[in-house]
Amino acid sequence: MASSGDAAKEQGKFELRPPPYPLDALAPYMSLNTLEFHWGKHHRAYVDNLNKQVLGTELGGLSLENVIVKTYNNGDLHPPFNNAAQVWNHDFFWDSMKPGGGGRPEGHLLKLIERDFGSYDAFEKEFRTAAISQFGSGWAWLIYKADAGEVKGADPVPLEKDYKLSIMKTPNAVNPLVWDYSTLLTVDVWEHAYYLDYQNRRPDYVSVFLEKLISWDAVSARLEVAEAKAAEKAKGKL
Repeated sequence: MASSGDAAKEQGKFELRPPPYPLDALAPYMSLNTLEFHWGKHHRAYVDNLNKQVLGTELGGLSLENVIVKTYNNGDLHPPFNNAAQVWNHDFFWDSMKPGGGGRPEGHLLKLIERDFGSYDAFEKEFRTAAISQFGSGWAWLIYKADAGEVKGADPVPLEKDYKLSIMKTPNAVNPLVWDYSTLLTVDVWEHAYYLDYQNRRPDYVSVFLEKLISWDAVSARLEVAEAKAAEKAKGKL
């Protein structure tokens, strides 16, 4: 009898997961037409291509996250990387938005933003700049990671207090998982993410994302998980 790992190798195990809202729920800020093309065609193609690439290989038995890390190969990309990373990136992007989203966060998340960026306005400016200035296709991210400049002593494991919010941008399909950063938020700045609604006006699209679409509830939940992970690392349990 085949093992579960063998079965995973023989079947396309990665699925096209729908956004957590109807495809027309983000209109007028992100139209049904955009979601039908972006999710229904581009995202679907990444899933289909990934399943073809991992079929019958050792990658078929891995989680999506492990496929990404393994095929990134310290920057020497293996063929399945782009499709695997784009599947994960898009799932994460859909979950970063909600109908009636945007505005400013509250509570603990807002306090950390103000601590690490100086103010919410400063965070928003830096995030917008990262998204707009990414040359060509890519992503802008809000991450939670150890600040290497503040990790003291010979112990390589950072303390909880050494973790901070940070913003980064990545080209093409690359995402912060490959550096083991905890990811909290992303905006897709591939042209297919916005062209049907905004043509070449990427700055307008990024502004609408910030003001009308972000799910701060999702970001706060991710932060809670990231802080728990950081605490475990500080205790030497990870």
